[in-house]
Amino acid sequence: MEHINNYINENKDRFINELIDLLKIPSISADPAYSADVLNCADAVAKAMTDAGADNIEICKTAGYPIVYAEKIIDSNLPTVLVYGHYDVQPADPLELWTSGPFEPVIKKTDIHPEGAIFARGSCDDKGQFYMHVKAFELMMNTNTLPCNIKLMIEGEEEVGSENLGVFVKENKERLKCDAILISDTGIIANDTPSITTGLRGLSYMEVEVRGSNRDLHSGLYGGAVANPINILCEMIAKMKDENNQITIPGFYDNVVELSADEREDIARAPFSLDAYKKALDLSDIHGEESYTTMERNGIRPTLDVNGIWGGYTGEGAKTVIASKAYAKISMRLVPNQSDAEITDKFTKYFESLAPKSVTVKVSPHHGGEPYVSPTDIPAYLAASKAMETTYGKKPVPVKSGGSIPIVALFEKELGVKSILLGFGLDSDAIHSPNEHYGIFNYLKGIETIPHFFANYAKAH
Repeated sequence: MEHINNYINENKDRFINELIDLLKIPSISADPAYSADVLNCADAVAKAMTDAGADNIEICKTAGYPIVYAEKIIDSNLPTVLVYGHYDVQPADPLELWTSGPFEPVIKKTDIHPEGAIFARGSCDDKGQFYMHVKAFELMMNTNTLPCNIKLMIEGEEEVGSENLGVFVKENKERLKCDAILISDTGIIANDTPSITTGLRGLSYMEVEVRGSNRDLHSGLYGGAVANPINILCEMIAKMKDENNQITIPGFYDNVVELSADEREDIARAPFSLDAYKKALDLSDIHGEESYTTMERNGIRPTLDVNGIWGGYTGEGAKTVIASKAYAKISMRLVPNQSDAEITDKFTKYFESLAPKSVTVKVSPHHGGEPYVSPTDIPAYLAASKAMETTYGKKPVPVKSGGSIPIVALFEKELGVKSILLGFGLDSDAIHSPNEHYGIFNYLKGIETIPHFFANYAKAH
């Protein structure tokens, strides 16, 4: 398909500049201070779909931020692919750790990205990745090579749980009817080792509060005589794992299926250097659940992590107080057969049981989602695998990802369709962290690969 590379070469600079303009919009869904920017970003996405040649473009209102929907139905007898992505981004904090402004995109060359990478919040997660689909669609439209129907649904609340997208999907099943779902919000092993994500962990996320006295107390007058919520919170969290780094919540592992020796061997075949892993993260050693490899800990085992903890005085200098309250945000990544609701309930009961009578505890669940597994023998997966083999020159490795995309399991439940997780990011792209970036190579390779997926999938039908 020479026309694909010709079109990309002719429009490469424009593709990059358009993405840079999109990345300048601080569409942070978690912070109400940026609500106008999130809405402006939805407008920009709708305009991009219009310019690419889509029909029936609509900025669909929800109880939160809108969903941008568009489609191109060329023949009702042809298969339909639904493309999903999100235009909202994570907060940029801590700002002082960015080497350039999070919403002032800059192209920099790195050892991993010698062709350059765009440094900006959302560059890889997920603006750069969903925008590949918009540009690939434009390419197919302008070269008259779109082989089947396409629907695009780009939301603005993925980073805060996609609660309103779930409602939208349930209310628009006929509108979203499709034969396959294509998502680029994952990654590959390396730029010379393509891979396709075939599993995602689920998520259970909550905030906990431990309360002692009715006000902050002088640590000299009251220290040693009353409960210190910060101390107690730390003790409670410490009791949630044992000496082997296994989670101690009763029943937590009840539904976890142990992989067979053959399945674990398959995971071990994926290229992985422990030394390079430690060097990239500046670690002297790894840490995790006993009897499992790093790759297994990353993808097939459930986890429990404290994502934030606070309380008391944290300003300059000293203030000798015993805080009246302490807080933590805790997330658990779940594996197939574990239920978000069930694990949330078990966590709540266990955490409350750990509290001494000297404090009161409150557990507030936030968003969650179910685990997901994609088969590797269905036409959509085979079409994606063949597309990557064409553009990378080697067959992609199927891998399980430690991340979560809560809406994927809901798609299968409500629409009855499997999702193909055709991502192009790298683990080193620092998503959710300062200095997030996305390689120019990866961005353009995605635009090149996606039309091959559509061609392969149309032929399979």
